[in-house]
Amino acid sequence: MNAEDRGLVEYFKRSTTLHRRMPIETIHCDAALLEFVLAKPETLVDVWRVLGISQVSFDPTGPGRWRLEDGYGTDGTVRLMYQEKSPSGTTMIFHGRGGYSGPMAPKALTGSCLIVVRHRDAGIAGRAAQQLEVEAFLDVDGLGLEIVTRTLQPLIARSAATNVHEICLFLDQFAHAARRNPSGMAVLAEQLPRTDATDRRTLSALASGRRGVSAHAPTGEDVSEELAARWMTADDLDAVRR
Repeated sequence: MNAEDRGLVEYFKRSTTLHRRMPIETIHCDAALLEFVLAKPETLVDVWRVLGISQVSFDPTGPGRWRLEDGYGTDGTVRLMYQEKSPSGTTMIFHGRGGYSGPMAPKALTGSCLIVVRHRDAGIAGRAAQQLEVEAFLDVDGLGLEIVTRTLQPLIARSAATNVHEICLFLDQFAHAARRNPSGMAVLAEQLPRTDATDRRTLSALASGRRGVSAHAPTGEDVSEELAARWMTADDLDAVRR
């Protein structure tokens, strides 16, 4: 890590508005799939948009850099500032800068965050599984500090833990659906409009755990319905089925 980024990490450690270590999650997938999704999160976000379960935009602006808009008032930039892989697991550090303007706060909030992601093999015999731990540091600028510390802190903490859990649950189900139906996953991957062809093929292959697919497997629509069922309303799910 360069000196400037090291100083940024030290700043977050000693003076941050909110610190949260999320519960450890277990994801039943290969390490290669998890590493790919963490390095290219825009691919998973593209899947959500195709399935109609999220309108989040997470678009690359350069190597290891993204622009975020969640559709509910939050926007900003994210960059991968550090990554280290060792026999005991992988550590990735992301830095984000942005703001929020919406009904949860009486005035616009700006700030920055540091997200530390660690993952390692879960050690489950006979089944690929990864343990994921996320630690988050939030630093809110000046005028928004009191709003967050006195009013929004419990909401932010609960929301962050819930979001991490839901993302891990989706990736778990994504890998399961791909192993069961690799042909359908290949069809779904080809529908991703914001993902280039190489990344679409890589995502499909890593998720299914194999390069070849069967011509007699279920369709891509079956995979879409399976993945979307938890996160869509009944009416939206009926539209997918039709």
